[in-house]
Amino acid sequence: FFVGTVTSAWNTDTPRNFELAQNYPNPFNPATNIRFALPETGHVTIEVFTLLGQRVATLVNDKLEAGHHFVTFDGSHLASGIYTYRMQAGNYVQTRKFSLVK
Repeated sequence: FFVGTVTSAWNTDTPRNFELAQNYPNPFNPATNIRFALPETGHVTIEVFTLLGQRVATLVNDKLEAGHHFVTFDGSHLASGIYTYRMQAGNYVQTRKFSLVK
């Protein structure tokens, strides 16, 4: 499984809420960026799944500081299609869909 590199601080303000933004660009080929925000330091996982629920990548699995972050997902090893990505941080869980078009 691929583990992405997390980049911090597109915004220096500490967010008030957890947020998992829609990826950009979407649809994408072969890479896309996923932005997320953490109001507190804690363990974060971001995983990519097929629509059948098969995990195909783990992008983040680490303790991160509060703040704004993004991770780049490279889908060059996957077939075209619709996938979901899910962030879990404490009790917060959010899932979004994205499209890979080759």
